[in-house]
Amino acid sequence: MEFKGLLRKMKAVFGDPIQYCLSLNEEFDLNPLIGSHLTISWTGVIVCSGCQKNIKKSFGDGFCFNCFSTGAESSPCIIRPELCRAHLGEGRDVEWELLHHNVEHIVYLAANDSIKVGVTRGTQVPTRWIDQGASQAVVFARTPNRFEAGRLEVELKSLFTDKTNWQKMLKNEVNDEIDLIEEKWNLYETLPDDLLIHFSDEDDFLEMQYPVMHYPTTIKSLTLDKYAILEGELIGIRGQYLMFSNGSVFNIRKHTGYEVSFIVN
Repeated sequence: MEFKGLLRKMKAVFGDPIQYCLSLNEEFDLNPLIGSHLTISWTGVIVCSGCQKNIKKSFGDGFCFNCFSTGAESSPCIIRPELCRAHLGEGRDVEWELLHHNVEHIVYLAANDSIKVGVTRGTQVPTRWIDQGASQAVVFARTPNRFEAGRLEVELKSLFTDKTNWQKMLKNEVNDEIDLIEEKWNLYETLPDDLLIHFSDEDDFLEMQYPVMHYPTTIKSLTLDKYAILEGELIGIRGQYLMFSNGSVFNIRKHTGYEVSFIVN
């Protein structure tokens, strides 16, 4: 089988295990391909996710420099929610900001080797947790907009990381002693009242099971800019990574807009 097209973030559907799907010239399920030999060849073409122009180098999630510098989808508040101005009717694209940022946002706690705090739109749960390869996650607060979620995240970052250790995640180095529900309620008892206005008393947490045959002990991240052809036996998928039997991993999302040929042997 051969598929050709522009890479986009893999679609993921929660299940046991999580089901992954990739869209190129057509959409196809990835889970059944685990155990197969794959060849990914880059044609040398990159297309900007924003203006759709051919570019030589991408920034952020597949943007040209101009779209990355001026587009709403790459605003500074994407990385730092506390900078968001959508609730004030401001932003790079006010209409886009109101639609995507002046809506319910979730502040969450996620776990792998350590506890991570993060922010996402309410409609992106559990997709965001899956994309980050979390082993489990719980809602901490539901806020009316991105700014309020970012304000709370800033405080929680003094206690927890806001970054995923992708190497440990892909080796499945999980701290089984972490109890997210206990951590959540400990925060409720210790944080000042003004930070608990949007606290959620939901006690449900979600555990993610990924389609992985076995986890590697060493990790080598490969990019198409350095290796125009990647190949190997697919042993698993976690987050936005394809994992191969030789220990190499390939970040699909990082290569958004790259035109590739995807061959299954």
